[in-house]
Order: sequence, then C-alpha cells, then structure tokens
Amino acid sequence: MYNLTAESRRYEQFLASKPTLTNDIAKDIDVMAINPMLFPFQRDVTLWALRKGKAAIFLDTGLGKTFIQLEWARLLDCRSLIIAPLSVARQTAREARKLDLEVHYTRSGGDLVNGINITNYEMADQFDPALFDAVVLDESSILKSLTGKTRTRLTTMFAQTPYRLCCTATPAPNDYTEIGNHSEFLGISTTAEMLGTFFVNANKQRAIVVDGKVYEYKGSNKGGQEWRLKKHAEQRFFEWLSTWAMTLKTPSDLGYDDDGFILPGLTVRPTFVPITHKSNGTLFHTGLQGLAHRAQIRRDGLAGRLAMLRGIVNSDDQWIIWVGLDAEGAAVTGALPGAIEVKGTDTPEYKARIFEEFQDGQHRILVTKGKIGGFGMNFQNAHRMIFFGLNDSWETFYQCIRRQWRYGQTQPVDVHVILSEIEDAIYRNVMRKEALAKRLGRGLIAAMKQHELTQLGRTERLIEPYEPVQESGGNWTLRLGDSCERLAEIPSDSVDLSVYSPPFVDLFTYSASDRDLGNSRNASQFYEHYGFIIREMYRVTKPGRLSCVHVSDIPAMASRDGYIGIKDFPGEVIRAHEREGWVFVGRAFVQKNPQAQAIRVKSKALLFVQLRKDSADSRPALIDQILLFKKPGDNAVPVTPVANGEMDNETWIEWAHGIWLGISESDTLRYTEARGAEDEKHICPLQLGTIE
Repeated sequence: MYNLTAESRRYEQFLASKPTLTNDIAKDIDVMAINPMLFPFQRDVTLWALRKGKAAIFLDTGLGKTFIQLEWARLLDCRSLIIAPLSVARQTAREARKLDLEVHYTRSGGDLVNGINITNYEMADQFDPALFDAVVLDESSILKSLTGKTRTRLTTMFAQTPYRLCCTATPAPNDYTEIGNHSEFLGISTTAEMLGTFFVNANKQRAIVVDGKVYEYKGSNKGGQEWRLKKHAEQRFFEWLSTWAMTLKTPSDLGYDDDGFILPGLTVRPTFVPITHKSNGTLFHTGLQGLAHRAQIRRDGLAGRLAMLRGIVNSDDQWIIWVGLDAEGAAVTGALPGAIEVKGTDTPEYKARIFEEFQDGQHRILVTKGKIGGFGMNFQNAHRMIFFGLNDSWETFYQCIRRQWRYGQTQPVDVHVILSEIEDAIYRNVMRKEALAKRLGRGLIAAMKQHELTQLGRTERLIEPYEPVQESGGNWTLRLGDSCERLAEIPSDSVDLSVYSPPFVDLFTYSASDRDLGNSRNASQFYEHYGFIIREMYRVTKPGRLSCVHVSDIPAMASRDGYIGIKDFPGEVIRAHEREGWVFVGRAFVQKNPQAQAIRVKSKALLFVQLRKDSADSRPALIDQILLFKKPGDNAVPVTPVANGEMDNETWIEWAHGIWLGISESDTLRYTEARGAEDEKHICPLQLGTIE
C-alpha cells in the first residue's frame, strides 16, 4: 500500500545520504593520544585523517606533514609502509626519533617490522601489499603523471589496503588530474568519475569568482584534453574535495595561530649574463626552441655563468647550487672550493649520507639537481641558494626554494638565478606561473575553508536554501521546485496525461543541488532518485492513462565511462517503470539530422571524415525516443480525438508508423532569457513538436 507520508520520509532520508561525500571508515582516536609535540592544527588534521582512514594531506612545505603521517601510522596500530623519495625516506626515519618513534628503513619485503616501515619509490614493487594494513605516500605528487607507470603500479598494488594516506604540498589548484589521481589511489573515485561528475571538456581558460576576486581555472588530461569545472559544480567540487583532502597554506587559513609558522623574508635575484650564440646557423638569435637547443644555450653560456657564480658565492655561509646538466654540476663543483656534488648515478647510501652531512653543517656547498634533492628535504640549516640555470617547471623552482624557505627557518632566504641573457623568456615564464599559482592557491583555500571547518567539526554543514514557487493562469498551474516534493501536492488518480524529459543520468546536470537528478554520483544513485518521481507519477495518474517519457541512448565516453560506445538509457528507463507497476505499451522514434548532431555533440562517429578514414568507428545518430507507459486499470473517460476533430485517419497512420518526421530540433523552450549565470546547459532538450 502506497503511503504518501512514509514516501516523503524516505525521500528526506535519501537526500540526506545523496551528497557525493566520502564516509568515515577508520578510527576515532582520543585527542590525548596524540603526541603533545604536534601543534593544535597538526593534531586536528591527524585526528581527521584517522577518522577518514583514506585521506590526503595537502599542507604546504614545513607545516609538519611528516609528524602527521607518523602519528597517523602509529595510532592505527598496524603494520604500515611509508613510501617516500629516496633521500626523504632516511630523513623521515630521523624525524621520527623526535617523536620517540622507531621507523624501520627497508629496501625489500624480507626484513619488515610490525610497526612502521619506510622505503623509497624505486623499491616499492619489491613489497607484497597484502602484508600491510596501511600505506602512506609521502611527496605523493609523484601521482600527477596520469599515465605514469609508477602511479598505475601503486594504485593497483594498494587497491585493497584498508588505510591509505597521501601527503604532499598543496597541489596546483588548476591541475585537476593531479587531484583525480590522488582520489583514485585512495579509492574515493577514479579520475574519469571525478571529471565526469564535476567537469566538462574545455578548450579555453575560464574564470570563477571567489570572495569577489577572479581566479583562472584550467586543467589538462592526456590527449591534450582540457577540463574546467561545471559552473554550478564549483562549490560542490570543493565540498567533495574537503571530505578526503585537507589543504593549508598557513595554520590561520583555518583559524589557528600562525605563531612559529611565520616565514622570514625571501629575495629572488635574477642575473642575466651576456652570451654570443647563433641559432640553427642563423646570423641572429631567433628565440628559444626545443630542449636540445636550450641545453646547448646553457652549455654555450657556461663560462660566463661560472664567472658570475664565483662572484656571488663570497661568504662562509652554506649554499645550495641547483644545476640542470651533468656538465654544469661538474663545472660548479670544480670551480668552488669545498663544494660537494650529489649526482643521479650515486648510490642511495651516498646520497643520503651527503644530504645528512650537509644538514649537520659538515659541507659548505651542496651541488645537486632539483629532481634529486628538491623535493621533501629539510635544508633550513642554510639560507642561500643559486639556480645555475632554469627550466620552465615552476613546480621544481618552487619546491627547491622551499627546501630552505620553510617553517623553522630563522634567516631571510636569498635566492640567486643565473641565466644567459637569451634565457630571460624562461625566467618570465616561471614568474608568470608563480603569480598564477599564488592567485589560484588563495582561491582554492578560500573556496574550501568553510567545508574544511565542517570536516574538522568546527562548523555545521550548510544546507542549500529551497523555496518553492507557484503561479497560476486560466487553465494552467506552474509549480517550481523539487518534482519529488511538488508531485506530492497533486491528488491521487487526478492526472490524465504526463509528458516530460528526465535528465539523461549524468549527461545533463542542471544545478549543484542534491535535488537535481542529474547530480548523481553514479547510475545506481540516479535510478534510486528517479524512482521517487516514477512512483509519484504512478500515484497521480488516472488508471488506464498514459505517461510519455522522452529519452535517448547516451554516448559512453572514455573520460567518464572508461570506454567509447553507447549506453541503453531507454531500456533502463523502461525497466525502472516496470519495477514500479507501469506497463510499457510502445515507443516512437523522432528523426534527427546526423550532421547537425555531429556538430553539436562533436561526435567523430558521425563525421564524413571518419567515414572515409575508418567506417568501423562510424554509427547512426542518437535518435530521440518517446516511451509510452500505461497505469493498469480501466480508463473511466474514453479519449476520442477522431470524434472531436483533433485527429483523422491519415494523421493517425503517420503517427502510428512509429517514426515521427518533420519535428524541428531547434523548436524547444527558449532558455536564453531564463537561464541563470551558472546554468551549464539548455534547460530542456524536449522539442515542442514532440509534445504536440
């Protein structure tokens, strides 16, 4: 027996469970169990990560990610494995002693301990993941390569590990695939699912407004695809992100005290050295070209830059010299008395020992590459560095600077950049990325702040306001609001005919509201939500009368579904109606123009060029379908269109043919005047001719 009140309660419960948020799966630890050495914000983030079980810690350099991950692993009280860059693994073991912890450094699975084990990324595949209940990826930005073998291997290896933690500095907020890769490793959602839920393909940068300021957003994926947040999905994306990732630039970002975390000054001094260079046999230099050309320019200007270097390194302070070429490393080490170099060909033991000796003040000048010592290391013992050349990677530049300019540094940090004059374009490019990253970082923090405070239990989750609207005329009533709720206002067995077009699962997402059917985590959640409407439509329809549902097959996309093909949405809608008691009595097909559809949806399967190239990838256009459902029972009042002149036999033969011709695809409700600023797509794809 259908109970309207019970159905209403069921719907309220469903909405409460619908948000695309992760569940807490791990341990609720007493705050007193946290080592008192941790600052209040570190303590709260640790407790939050323990409660989540699978989480990401995006804290800026020097905010204590190492202490957080060590306490997280200790309090889980199981066998855990921390995977870190080679030089960082040994450093983490040293840092653990400050917390009275012993972390076992291992290079294979043959000497594990029951507590915390640590190894480096190069050795990760030597371990059996089944031996661990918890895994930590330190400097987890290694996951940012979407097709990288390391990412794929790690994600597959630890897919069944109960507890997972990723730790890295705040990711580039416009690098959405890096966020997606973290989500995929943690088992929150695949990158494709994240992109399909919150993003659309875009060819241009766009801007969003956060607290009255404009921030540019742009992300990229393999194959050159670019992604942007759906206009209405921005806040929902940040809310979702905050349920498994905690992002901080400073403790005060979330209302904590910055005492002890205020950085000293930073000065970046570029120096451009004259150089004589001819490019590709031309008389004049015509600009920087490929990697080989850039490397040649660095070699050609080596002597001039060495002379400049000797003039700068004129104090007894400790220095780090960042080089990019093997020839540069050898030349710098030979030119500066007391300099010692760490190279890629050195043994792991040698690299770790030299880094530790430099930290202890045993070497005055350390020469190395950014990819060797620029990530994760603590070099606050020094406050002077030189980039002996530069590439276009802002991340490497930023990370290298943050080895010294990090919390715990007591001296102003002095950074020199020595370049040839014709490399000024590289410096300008890196500085442009630096300015953009700062703006984007502020935007990300501002957008996530409220959601993160909610996750930390310091504020309540805000529920969207919802105010239904109703208007009436001579023979019509318009009810604006949630269909599941507004249908409940209509008396049972009172509707003669219904015609509507539901959202096509997640193909059309109209708003950020949980009440939006298209705003569903997956197909299963969509059909659960749609079931409330199907049941309400069944209740209000008179026995023996019809409900006409406009649908279409849905393209399956590699970015969202993992394959390219077609999904049978009409078939699923039929089965969903039959489960609720409707009788499927027929369907009609609406003719479509394949070339117009090819242009509108950018489907190569409909293009002439694909037909000529390889017709195995060609297919017919997606045809709209009108599914006809009847509510069981006898129709009390016969419908007689022939008798009242609305229908003749010839027209009926045309309509009953099952393929409806002559319906204009563009004859839909006008939306340009009514759509909101954040509406992503047209408000209704159902043609007025189809309704007629």
